[in-house]
Amino acid sequence: MSELPFIKMHGLGNDFVVLDARQRNIGLGGAHARAIADRRLGIGCDQLLVIEPPENGQGNGAADVFMRIFNADGAEAGACGNGTRCVAQLVMAEKEIAEARIETKAGVLTAVRAEDGGIAVDMGPAGLDWRDIPLAEERDTLNLGLAAGPLKDPVAVNVGNPHAVFFVDDAAAVPLHDLGPGLENDPLFPQRANIGAAQILDDGNIRLRVWERGAGLTRACGTGACAALVAASRRELTGRSATVVLDGGRLLIEWRDDNHVIMTGPAATSFTGLIDPSLLEPAR
Repeated sequence: MSELPFIKMHGLGNDFVVLDARQRNIGLGGAHARAIADRRLGIGCDQLLVIEPPENGQGNGAADVFMRIFNADGAEAGACGNGTRCVAQLVMAEKEIAEARIETKAGVLTAVRAEDGGIAVDMGPAGLDWRDIPLAEERDTLNLGLAAGPLKDPVAVNVGNPHAVFFVDDAAAVPLHDLGPGLENDPLFPQRANIGAAQILDDGNIRLRVWERGAGLTRACGTGACAALVAASRRELTGRSATVVLDGGRLLIEWRDDNHVIMTGPAATSFTGLIDPSLLEPAR
């Protein structure tokens, strides 16, 4: 195998290694993702994003690319909000377009250039039924009744992947590094879950920290921000739009009346490089 070009990108510090497999079948799986994501022996990232030819690539509503998402632990994910903005930025620049359609396992997501230079992504409809999350048993998703330490009674939301949002008085004080792994793997979540600690600052601002499924504590989680706004609005703690303040920066989230969630924020390129084949050989 020859050297593999990559782009290192991030959305508010949620970082990605992006590979282009549209013209070349690179045949990577979970073990390769773990090797690339390793922050000491590999490149280091929260997620590996592989750009592939779209499956839905013809006719009206055709996607521009398919984005395959691997978490740092090698497991595939259905959606990644910050990653979608990054890939959309690459596609827009490459094709000289102002709107890109990114196909994922969770569906086709439309991204457009925002007035502030950022990218707005329609993350699709929020899943609110217990089957949508999914949960292992029927429960009220507005009051799950789950608890760990200071985290109690979260709201469950699916935004392409499962989230449990806990409302707290001080998000910074929650020991998510200690509590996140157990909650992520609670038997109630057969596909595991992203765990958010959300603090309502006021009607238009939410402070959020997220333990991300398969990646751990991250500086930003786009789908987590979407889930936090939907959860807060369902609890009548905010309206249907708010700025979500994450460790890495701010995302503007709107939950429209048609149940679609719109996420607006930046995307940035850190550097480019080549992956030496020796990094991936042990995983083959």
